[in-house]
Amino acid sequence: MSRYPATIADAVDHELVIKKSRFLAHIAPVGSVEEAETVSAGIRKRAWDAAHNCTAMVTGLLGDQARSSDDGEPSGTAGVPMLEVLRRRELTDVVAVVTRYFGGVKLGAGGLVRAYSTATSEALDLARLVRREALTQVRIEVAHADAGRFDNLLRDWAVHHGATLGEPAYGAAATLEVWAPAGELAHLADAVAAASGGGVVPVVGVERVVDVPA
Repeated sequence: MSRYPATIADAVDHELVIKKSRFLAHIAPVGSVEEAETVSAGIRKRAWDAAHNCTAMVTGLLGDQARSSDDGEPSGTAGVPMLEVLRRRELTDVVAVVTRYFGGVKLGAGGLVRAYSTATSEALDLARLVRREALTQVRIEVAHADAGRFDNLLRDWAVHHGATLGEPAYGAAATLEVWAPAGELAHLADAVAAASGGGVVPVVGVERVVDVPA
């Protein structure tokens, strides 16, 4: 299991109507607090005529930075419920903005909590998740004539071992790259050895956190 919260691949939008009030949820991936605030500001500018533009954001590799705003709704009825949805989904580097166009019927504190949390949750149901894993770089160097065969080997191996391919480099030889979980490195070495008769030895490099589409 990943030690890191996931994020989303692309922005998603969803509309929820409750007692004639429209709740327009927009959730976007961001790389920083500043980027999240830019997204929020853009929506406030676009939806200037809305009753409220409530926000929640979680940022940082470990999801250790969080902010929320009720934007005029009763305290704790909008931003915090939205933030709790992001936390329950174990997400980071996301900003959620729910724009409310008031329909003339008051929902009460409990109704607002349900409306803002549901709008956020239903929007996230539409999102494509990107998980984050600590993966280790492994390079193998092969002759150009063997590059296609080993590329196919690594592609197939990566699919079944939670790994992802890096960018190949072509010089005097072909250097292929794969990013793999630490616990799978021995299996990768065995696969490469079997395919090369022991003639190709993987070179293990650095570890970094990599986005892997879920």
